[in-house]
Amino acid sequence: MKFIKNIILAFCLVGTTLINAQQKPVKYESFKIEDGEFKLNGKAIKLHSGEIHYARIPQAYWRHRLKMVKAMGLNAIATYVFWNYHEIAPGKWDFQTGNRNLAEFLKIAKEEGLMVILRPGPYVCAEWEFGGYPWFLQNDKDMKIREYNTPFLNSTKAYFTELYKVVKPYLIVNGGPIVMVQGENEFGSFVSQREDIKLEDHKKYSSSVFDQLKEVGFKGMEFFTSDGDWLFEGGALPGALPTANGDEDPENIKKEVKKYHDGKGPFMVAEYYPGWLDHWAEPFPRKAAERVKGHIEKFMNNDISFNIYMVHGGTNFGFTSGANYDKDHDIQPSMTSYDYDAPITEAGWETEKYMKLRELLKDSSTPPVPSRIPVIKIPGIQLSQAIDLEDLKKNVKPVINDNPLTFEQLNQGHGYVWYSKNFNQPIKGTLKLDGLRDYAIVYVNGEKVGELNRYYKKYECNVNIPFNGKLDIIVENMGRINYGSEINKNTKGIISPVFINDRKITGDWEMYGLPFEKAPVIDAKQKSDIKENRPVIYKGNFNVSQVGDTFLDMRPFGKGIVFVNGINLGRYWSVGPQQTLYLPGCYLKNGNNEIVIFEQKNNKIQNELNTLAEPIVDKLNPENGSN
Repeated sequence: MKFIKNIILAFCLVGTTLINAQQKPVKYESFKIEDGEFKLNGKAIKLHSGEIHYARIPQAYWRHRLKMVKAMGLNAIATYVFWNYHEIAPGKWDFQTGNRNLAEFLKIAKEEGLMVILRPGPYVCAEWEFGGYPWFLQNDKDMKIREYNTPFLNSTKAYFTELYKVVKPYLIVNGGPIVMVQGENEFGSFVSQREDIKLEDHKKYSSSVFDQLKEVGFKGMEFFTSDGDWLFEGGALPGALPTANGDEDPENIKKEVKKYHDGKGPFMVAEYYPGWLDHWAEPFPRKAAERVKGHIEKFMNNDISFNIYMVHGGTNFGFTSGANYDKDHDIQPSMTSYDYDAPITEAGWETEKYMKLRELLKDSSTPPVPSRIPVIKIPGIQLSQAIDLEDLKKNVKPVINDNPLTFEQLNQGHGYVWYSKNFNQPIKGTLKLDGLRDYAIVYVNGEKVGELNRYYKKYECNVNIPFNGKLDIIVENMGRINYGSEINKNTKGIISPVFINDRKITGDWEMYGLPFEKAPVIDAKQKSDIKENRPVIYKGNFNVSQVGDTFLDMRPFGKGIVFVNGINLGRYWSVGPQQTLYLPGCYLKNGNNEIVIFEQKNNKIQNELNTLAEPIVDKLNPENGSN
């Protein structure tokens, strides 16, 4: 029995499945766009690709997920490189640790016989924090992001230079699996959104970024752009194949590609959507399997290559999820789960959609579908310790300023900032936080008096502050906007003056940074008298005799984040539709494990956390959004 358990443990840690079929190695000698075709090693091929982001998958599971892609009948993958995932501080790069080990991901893709389409940005969208840009770029007041601007172009050049060092051995010109590289990303959309900038100036920028790719070493590779085909005028670049996003009409695709590619193909949909992105507080989108199969079949019948975005979405671990916005919501934060209703679920499971596409795409060389990673249920996890966030705050040295400072001014990218102000005279009325970015709970003398939220456009609440009273505002950054013209307005925290009625509140604001880059440390003997409606840190330990994937049931909780063994699994919010957090088995250990939960709302004191064998990603509770 012990031997069997060790085998299962080893399986989870390497994230792979034993497959009997021996695959014929793929030769990576050359890849060209010529005569209106994609040609691999001189032979015309169609790219049947699936989008998969290494940053959204535990490194231990990369091989399993790539085997799933191969077993669906695809011959390629596409992946974004998230600039801000690798430049973790100004000039500090990480391409080696954990999920950031891009070279290892490319090595595995090659071993699994998959071509790779590299999408380096610098802008990626992807429902990822700030569209991939490092948050600290905003601290350079001379920088204009995504414009022809020397400080910005110097930054993109530095990023491309570091990236090229990592991927050089994996380019097909060096015998590697990377066959194409994207120049910018969905730039035609940005052109249409920023009509205040002349088209010639937009083109000057996009051409400069494209030239940088070639200058740092990518010259000799095949390049492409990716836009809605009705936006090619703004997004297409000379020397790059224009590919279509979101169009399912072969006639439109061919007509527009020919217009911008010397009257010929090849033709490709670089983003075909088998599902759609997911926001907190909004219904989980679904797309029928038969409909998806019909679209892919139509592409194949019309000699159109495709990339399924996403074939496997994965998870927005930590603070990596981005946000959108619309006329009804000043921010629409993306969920932690990036399931996307993709053919392969967040946890790496095959779906009906997967099997229908496999039947369409497979041939005699297609390997069998890998087994699922084992799933376990952990008996109720006891939350044996709890402290008020105030106790953690005592260990943080405040920054004091006449006016509230933004996260960026505090040199903090993510997490939370606790803003505090003492009053030596009573004041009551309407607290106005028009500059809230993004979510806040307001306390007067330690008592909760309001919950403000940029999603619901709720920026005001009533306060009654007595003599010698204290106002506390705990602000959460729910993810920077990743798409649209507002991407250039992405500072967080309290970004403009605070008012009570019409009086500007200034003088001696104290700001306590709580970035939670690591799990908060609670001493084994530390406890405090916690109360409902106060922010709390919960801690518990639990034993596992056999590791496996599981799903944390967050339905009894309100809003916050969860760490297991020091790893930030991401945000939860009872408003839904996501009600569980995916806990990969490779993040667990045989024996003792530790869980730490920061619960912001704490409407009810919690003593236990349960797990489920299946996720819940489609249960909305809109009534939980404002209390």
